[in-house]
Amino acid sequence: MTSLLARLPSLGPGDGESRSSTTAWLAAAAALAVQVLGLLGLGLALVVVQTLDPDGGMPVGSSARLATQLWLLAQGAQLELSSGPLRVAPLLLTLLIAWGLSRAAGSVASVRAVQTVGGAARVLGVVVAVHVAATAGLALLADGPAASVGLLRPVLGGLVLALVAGGLGVLRDSGLSATVADRFPGPGRALWQAVAAGTLVLAACCTAVLAVALVDDIAAVGRLATGLGGASAGAAGQVGLSMLLLPNATAAVMGLAAGPGFLVGAGTLVSASGVSLAAVPALPLMAALPDTQAVPLLAFLSQALPAVAGLAAGVVLGRRLGDDDGGSVTAALWGVVAGVGVGVTSGLVVLVAGAQLGDGALAEVGAPALATGLAIAAQAGIAATLAAPVSRWRSRG
Repeated sequence: MTSLLARLPSLGPGDGESRSSTTAWLAAAAALAVQVLGLLGLGLALVVVQTLDPDGGMPVGSSARLATQLWLLAQGAQLELSSGPLRVAPLLLTLLIAWGLSRAAGSVASVRAVQTVGGAARVLGVVVAVHVAATAGLALLADGPAASVGLLRPVLGGLVLALVAGGLGVLRDSGLSATVADRFPGPGRALWQAVAAGTLVLAACCTAVLAVALVDDIAAVGRLATGLGGASAGAAGQVGLSMLLLPNATAAVMGLAAGPGFLVGAGTLVSASGVSLAAVPALPLMAALPDTQAVPLLAFLSQALPAVAGLAAGVVLGRRLGDDDGGSVTAALWGVVAGVGVGVTSGLVVLVAGAQLGDGALAEVGAPALATGLAIAAQAGIAATLAAPVSRWRSRG
């Protein structure tokens, strides 16, 4: 997007009011492009899947409505169906929307050479306003008697998503990220990098646990992928939905690694202390669940993952601390903060990943956010407290 905008000669740096107006229009166009291109891509994918159905599948209009509903669900919307409320954010789609908003806002800041906090705030304000307005319009269009879409949840979700993703993009591409981080007390930049590293390591390890569990029962994955019929269309739809929900499953594994475990409805609990199984949705991802009431060895091994995340955060923190940020004792104290930060971010991820599939047995799906966040914060904090001073000592020679 940056290279495309840079080719437009009329959008180069200008002066005064004309420059501000051009920047605003460019930011609005970039934010709107995220919505248009994202919906087109998602709708096209659904249409292609429907063409594989030997019975013809859904018409294009229904595919477009489904794409809009998925787009809104990814931003926190809730659908009111005849079977009850449906609230599940396909986090892979949420991440793609966040990436698009971050690139859009960052590209405008880069092309317009935004270097002040005021200029960055104006770009972000326009991106957020356009995204929220477009999301509200989509919610009104997708609302119908078969699936009612409330306006408040998608608007608030779109607002938070645009603020966070767009803000990070503007700060990154305007060069203001270091300035903002340095305004926080203590080693702000090193601390944020440590928290991000610990959270990403935890997410990667939990994804690896999920992958091992799926590979261990690959036959069940195949059966579930083709279980709904529709030949290639059914399999493609099942696999596609499972891919969109893959980060949600990773968040559930975070609950397992932290200790509280996770629920897949009222009758299924998977934790290191016990396993209770009941009927679950027929998705390929569900093949990762244990086949018996016995606790798998993998569940016990996953208990070490919060500590691994804390070690990663501590190592990054010790290496990133500046010459004026103190020695090993100071690094150990900030290591506690970094570990708690990993717990907070992980708890937020688990909170967003939770789902409600109707008002029956599947009214609660996912891990408990508060208990998971607190457990990860405690374990990661201890590990980071040990790793940060060692890393600090080694980095100072």
